[in-house]
Amino acid sequence: MDFTLTGEQELLRDGLTKFLATRYELGKSRTAAKTGAGWQPDIWRSFADELGILGATLPESAGGLGGGPVEVMVIAEALGHALVIEPYVDTVVICGGLLARAGGERATALLEQIAAGTAVVALASMEPDSGDNITEVTTTARRDGQDWVLDGAKIAVPAAPLATHLIITAATDEGISLFVMECDSAAPPAGMVAHGYRTIDDRRAADLEFTGLRLPADALLGEAGQALPSLTRARDEGTAAICSEAVGAMRKVLSDTVEYSKQRQQFGTPIGSFQVLQHRMVDMYMEVEQAVAAAYLAVLNLDADPDVRARAVSAAKATAGRAVRFVGQNAVQLHGGMGMTEELAIGHYFKRLTAIQYEFGSTAHHLSRYAELTRPAAAR
Repeated sequence: MDFTLTGEQELLRDGLTKFLATRYELGKSRTAAKTGAGWQPDIWRSFADELGILGATLPESAGGLGGGPVEVMVIAEALGHALVIEPYVDTVVICGGLLARAGGERATALLEQIAAGTAVVALASMEPDSGDNITEVTTTARRDGQDWVLDGAKIAVPAAPLATHLIITAATDEGISLFVMECDSAAPPAGMVAHGYRTIDDRRAADLEFTGLRLPADALLGEAGQALPSLTRARDEGTAAICSEAVGAMRKVLSDTVEYSKQRQQFGTPIGSFQVLQHRMVDMYMEVEQAVAAAYLAVLNLDADPDVRARAVSAAKATAGRAVRFVGQNAVQLHGGMGMTEELAIGHYFKRLTAIQYEFGSTAHHLSRYAELTRPAAAR
């Protein structure tokens, strides 16, 4: 594997890191998360206009720069380090990938809006009884003249309250299909009810109910019944991206913990001088480095055959899931009670790391998936 970034990728990393260090204040972002719209739209537009990261990995035909998985990794890690709540992974990585593979005029137009920072797109795929299995789709879409009519429910749709558009998975006569629709959380269309809420890690999500939701014929993305391969790839791409995000967050948490241990004194000496705590922080460092290696493995295999890609992604998610739990919990313990306060950054990072354990499938789910994919073909 080649872990060396190109000159362009280094510029991307350095420019984004500098922007976030000077323009993205943690206290301001938490206030935005808890009040009003739940995010900072001006920051989102700056991502597009000043940095160009919203289009960095989108197709050139849609106004993007045609970057690949490594660019996503660089961006996601920087966003994780700054604890950015704006929905980059949901909109650009997952929905951007689905739209690019679906093709067509409507998909291309929406990709152009994403790159310009004028659209936020959310994927509604999880259902009340589906667990971590995206293939269990009970939401239905039936033809009615020139229109499609959707019935069903989706839960925990990330970024839905912020979204200008939704991509919805539904079962048609041909199989699992994707549908895109414009939306306004303040005034949902007839046939849809949205229940929005703030998640434990200060992000926004919603549960959606569809009852006779009518969509035009061009709402169908790609061919009817052919969405599963693209959907599976999008989930793997999103999983790899949050593994990189986790790496950025854990590096920040570890750095803050080491610095705190040099300042906090007990018995007249810095607690960082105690060997048992030094060992604990070394263990945290090792967990972070293992997660880094696993994230690289996933990123560099996203264009491989589906089984190879899936094994690498599940290995990365299982490794990151173990790491974020260990690093987050030990960071809070080493900070003491103040580690869980709203005033200290470490508590906010801990909440995000805890949520990452379950996003795009739990650690147990990915361990099971990896075990299944590594069994001999004859035994599957």
